[in-house]
Amino acid sequence: MKTRGRTEKSTASGAPGTGRTNHSHPAPLAPSHLPPLEIYDTTLRDGAQAEDVSFSVDDKVRVAQKLDELGVQYIEGGWPGANPKDIEFFRIIKTIPFKHATVVAFGSTRKASNPVQKDPNIRALLAAETGTITLFGKSWNLHVTEALGITPHKNLEIIGDSIAYLLGKGRRVFYDAEHFFDGYKADPDYALETIRRAVEAGAERVVLCDTNGGTMPWEIRDICAAVKRECSVPLGIHAHNDTEMAVANSLVAIETGIIQVQGTINGIGERCGNANLCSIVPNLELKMRRPLLGDRRLARLREVSNFVAEIANLMPNKHQPYVGDAAFAHKGGVHIHAVQKNPATYEHIIPERVGNRQRMLVSDYTGRSGLLGKVETYGIKLSKDSPKLQEVLAKLKELENQGYQFEGAEGSFELLLRKAVGRHKPSFQLLGFRVIVEKRRADEAPISEATVMVKVGEAVEHTAAVGAGPVNALDHALRKALEKFYPQLTEVKLLDYKVRVLAASQGTAAKVRVLLESGDHKEIWGTVGVSENIMEASWQALADSIEYKLLPRAH
Repeated sequence: MKTRGRTEKSTASGAPGTGRTNHSHPAPLAPSHLPPLEIYDTTLRDGAQAEDVSFSVDDKVRVAQKLDELGVQYIEGGWPGANPKDIEFFRIIKTIPFKHATVVAFGSTRKASNPVQKDPNIRALLAAETGTITLFGKSWNLHVTEALGITPHKNLEIIGDSIAYLLGKGRRVFYDAEHFFDGYKADPDYALETIRRAVEAGAERVVLCDTNGGTMPWEIRDICAAVKRECSVPLGIHAHNDTEMAVANSLVAIETGIIQVQGTINGIGERCGNANLCSIVPNLELKMRRPLLGDRRLARLREVSNFVAEIANLMPNKHQPYVGDAAFAHKGGVHIHAVQKNPATYEHIIPERVGNRQRMLVSDYTGRSGLLGKVETYGIKLSKDSPKLQEVLAKLKELENQGYQFEGAEGSFELLLRKAVGRHKPSFQLLGFRVIVEKRRADEAPISEATVMVKVGEAVEHTAAVGAGPVNALDHALRKALEKFYPQLTEVKLLDYKVRVLAASQGTAAKVRVLLESGDHKEIWGTVGVSENIMEASWQALADSIEYKLLPRAH
């Protein structure tokens, strides 16, 4: 739960078990005659092409697992012919079991100069060993003649034999008709002919791509309806957001009978981004009554949105519909008064259905109910009128005003609560630390060494360690000092380390927020630190990580 320096109220909204009974929205009937829809996520490929986004192999694996838990049907893992990172991802991912999702490899049709069986891209797709492959080809004659420099007939040939060859190797093939809508507007007969050739060759799905993101919803509706009349296999939609129409275009396409919707979590992607699945999915599920995830998994949507933002090292968009912090936040007095009587007055859905919550940005009192529920999840019993509850609220406001953020730092948040109510005894006391970074030669990597002095009970431990960097050295020194007292710390692994500048206008004097993710064989937890000094912020997060591990657990 976040307060961001102001008071929040978290209440139930009429979802099962929430206790809210006064949130009534008329619900359209579910269309029983329509075919089931498919979610095709391309966060790991198209989303990774966004400016400022770079996923490691481990990042990609973790995001894929989170998408599988959400219930996504298809996860586009990357382009195995494009870079070593994607090759490694496909090697690892085939060893990991998935409950819901099929991992898909993405790549292009063969080059015109290569026989299909010798084309490096086609070979790389087969080497990825996915059962399903998405192949893209050109539908716009402008791209055929100018980008590829081949004849329209040759383009049809490479579409057909590329798909047929992969099919002959036992793969399912989805065909992405790149630039389809621009191609159709320029020459509808040729654009449709490229699709016919793909279907004849054995493509199971044909995905209509608004690659430049410049098509309007009414154009999407007319063109999709025309293609559906001509195409004998199920269709998909892949929209980009260059005109802020990607979500609308995707929904309109589905209205015409398209069954597969492609997009990314939070809409990340090249240029202005891709169609945002965090808006598309709840719109389909809650507004158009098209079953996709079901209530239980839909309620994890905000969690997945924040997880991907954190992994991508992006600041979550608080104003994002459905999943953003501000999506169900109320500040104006008239709004708050009405919502307290009936949430439907200013909330178009029950926030908990997508894993969000109602927030009141006014008095301290209005935040107590929400915080009380959070406290109880940690087994701490307080009354709504408890002075301790007010102390916690005040502390949260103070910390988040300083730049702390607890959305991805549940470990630090639990420690904060336990300290506030007197339920936490520190496992160690810092007496001091020192970190030295030395670069001896221009062509050699710097050397990092950390010294830590801590007190455990009456014992004082003074140790030093080296590391790959200053934070790594500090982590090693702290573990070295404490493991003799707490052997269970050998189980802890530092899984992720992220730094975010909080006020870029202050340059190198700006505060930074350090977010750590740690884990053992049982769980993963996040901790946070904030300071103008990156080492101090790192120390706060490291110390919290250790303290969280050492908390007494009933299990």
